[in-house]
Amino acid sequence: MPSTLPEFLDRTEAEKLGELKEERIKVNRSAKVVKGGRRFAFSALTVVGNQDGVVGFGFGKAKEIPSAMQKAFKDGRKHLIRVPRVGTTIPHEVEGVFCSSKVRLIPAAPGTGIIAGSTVRAVLELAGVKDVLTKAYGSTNPINLVKATIVALGSLRSKEEIEELRGVNL
Repeated sequence: MPSTLPEFLDRTEAEKLGELKEERIKVNRSAKVVKGGRRFAFSALTVVGNQDGVVGFGFGKAKEIPSAMQKAFKDGRKHLIRVPRVGTTIPHEVEGVFCSSKVRLIPAAPGTGIIAGSTVRAVLELAGVKDVLTKAYGSTNPINLVKATIVALGSLRSKEEIEELRGVNL
């Protein structure tokens, strides 16, 4: 069970994708106390994907919300992965762990929909997965849940990839 993030798409592959959709997951406000009062800064977590097998996440920080969102989107374009799918679901059951968050993804029959919390749902929708069951264990921190979901999706293998790795026909 890998706990590190998967290999991201290289820049040329990412540029060929064209139109990417973005969904805001969380905007966090932090305060720095100075002599004159509080100074606020914002951090934004977004998920980026084309709803056809490519998804990524971005994190940006700035003094204002719009610029934090722009930074997060730009960062998301750099952290894209390709997700193998079988029809409208994933090829097999998989778990992803990041820090103290653990996410289990289970393939589901067509028409089931995405049974997941809002954070994991956003990642799966932008990846183009339509039927899946999920369960989150441990910490529900949105940043760690998004990363755990990306780890899980990155460890998925298609039937062809497994045949090639093992050198047998399945």
